[in-house]
Amino acid sequence: MLFVRASRGGTVSGTGKVGIVDLDYAEVERELCRIPEVTAARIVVNGDGRPSEVHVLASPDKHAKQVVRDIQSVAIASFGLELDRRVISVVQLESNGSGNTLASMEEEVVESSGGIPASVLPRPLVEDDRVVVDGVNAVRSGVTCVVEVTLRRGAERVTGSAEGTAATTAIMRLVAQATLAGLRQLLPGADRADVEQAMVLRLGERSVALATVVVIVPPYEEVMAGSAMVRSAGDHDAIARAVLDAINRRLTQLSPS
Repeated sequence: MLFVRASRGGTVSGTGKVGIVDLDYAEVERELCRIPEVTAARIVVNGDGRPSEVHVLASPDKHAKQVVRDIQSVAIASFGLELDRRVISVVQLESNGSGNTLASMEEEVVESSGGIPASVLPRPLVEDDRVVVDGVNAVRSGVTCVVEVTLRRGAERVTGSAEGTAATTAIMRLVAQATLAGLRQLLPGADRADVEQAMVLRLGERSVALATVVVIVPPYEEVMAGSAMVRSAGDHDAIARAVLDAINRRLTQLSPS
């Protein structure tokens, strides 16, 4: 466990910046959850003990960019911790009125000049175009794992695959990559997209799969995210559905190269 303590009674360097010495990131996460719109937060730390990713679940009551600014303000005011907006991912969850959860994602764009102009974004998917998960199969062999994800759109069925290590977190990413590999067979130009992150988080008594996908539309990079509740089919099925949520809710197709 890495601990840093700054403005709450810990050590601060002569420059006034927090030292990565005794900051309790679990405490930072709890403090972030006190922001009214934030329901869950997880901080991922790199080998230097610095936050490399901040994943947040929030309500849609406030624009995601404002939530990001609130997160930065709480971190610096309470802990002296400076968070780059580019490492903060905000997934906004809303109820669909039937007790299920839908995800509406707005995220800071990595490209400093701003988001992709509306003129270059494809039209939204119509219902008949939606891709659904037809099956996920992960086969472990020693330290390696091969994942196959079968997708269906209408009468069309395709299978994407990915291979890597058998570590639990690595398999989550393999599922996302295999899902995207299948999508490349269905969505023209989907080779412009790549998986950024894939994970399962606890939200109260439930588990939620989250996935972020980066789409390149030169000269811009657009980061899209999707979520899916973990059902009886398990974590891997939920990860695949989260990737589809990111794509289905945003794109009809990616412009071919």
